[in-house]
Amino acid sequence: MFKFKTFNRNEKGQAALETAILLIAFVVVASVFAFAILSAGSSSTEKGQQAIYAGLEGVQSSMEPKGAIVANGTVGTKVDDILVTVSVTASGNAVDLTDPSASKNVVVINYRDNTQTKSDLSWTVAWIGKNDGDNLLEAGELAEIKVSLSGLTTPLAASTNFTLEVKPPTGAVLNINRTTPAKIEKVMELR
Repeated sequence: MFKFKTFNRNEKGQAALETAILLIAFVVVASVFAFAILSAGSSSTEKGQQAIYAGLEGVQSSMEPKGAIVANGTVGTKVDDILVTVSVTASGNAVDLTDPSASKNVVVINYRDNTQTKSDLSWTVAWIGKNDGDNLLEAGELAEIKVSLSGLTTPLAASTNFTLEVKPPTGAVLNINRTTPAKIEKVMELR
């Protein structure tokens, strides 16, 4: 009868080739996923680093008082203005001391005592010693800020604890806590 010819069907090579193709496909897919995960990780690391640097910039103090804090007053009645000499801290950035009426991005000074708070007091600046001619308080420069207390509801009187908050556009707030003397004089050093 009929004899069927059987061909030698050795499919070992084809199975190995299919296995190699599948293995290469898995490696490619795995490398694409790994690249996506690494990219997302480095992106989130960069965003975390930016947040850390922004936080450090916000908490670093940029100004510090230098020397005595002096008050000028009307003898026997009230304190008219306060003089604070400030400089940039050792690691602080320059602070813009442009006249508040000329710019929006400037230092804001607030007043607080036991009976009242007043935001955005008027102030002026005078440069002491060397200054490079701009309105930036930079390393090695001193500026005397004169804060007018004329806008207070209740005048600052004798033996009163008060706080001045000097808020630069960036950096930490400089809090100045002082007490007026028992008797108001024309010029007083506040402690």
